[in-house]
Amino acid sequence: MRSYLLHILLTITLFGFGQNNEHLNQKITEAKKYCIKNKMNTSFCFLVDLSIHSGKNRFYIYDFKLNKITSSGLVCHGIGKNSTPQKPVYSNDIASNCSSLGKYKIGKRAYSNWGTNVHYKMHGLEKSNSNAYKRYVVLHSYDYVPETEIYPSHLTMGWSLGCPVVSNSLMKKIDKLLQNTKKPTLIWIFE
Repeated sequence: MRSYLLHILLTITLFGFGQNNEHLNQKITEAKKYCIKNKMNTSFCFLVDLSIHSGKNRFYIYDFKLNKITSSGLVCHGIGKNSTPQKPVYSNDIASNCSSLGKYKIGKRAYSNWGTNVHYKMHGLEKSNSNAYKRYVVLHSYDYVPETEIYPSHLTMGWSLGCPVVSNSLMKKIDKLLQNTKKPTLIWIFE
């Protein structure tokens, strides 16, 4: 009983009271199948749900072995094509400065001018994000992304030109995980 109550409390904390988690659970199931089928990392993946308010946690580190979200945080979306803090606009076009939906493979670690000075290349695996590498879409942090939720406020626009941009503390967790894995890791951006 205690474990069940703890699970309910964690769910409410991560997703908000009354919010439908079925959508995320479906993505988790699909992500695990995809990683197995494509010989990707089956220890963890990253999920980004851009349908969630930008002032709430919408970047998730999901541990396949523990079957749970081990960390979450805020994530910025791109500013291009009249995106607003409330509603991102998606595009795969070069120089669009938009976020792109779909599955990506995390690539090489490299120096970043922003945040923790680390970024990871992203390789789009679908038609909706196939130009990610050419567009210099990378996973990185930025000093001004808050460490905690700011709802009902939204994240400030302009911190992302299409990249998923997270807080420095979340990036440190991501970096530690990625440095200790050999297989390609999935990051899935969806709505």
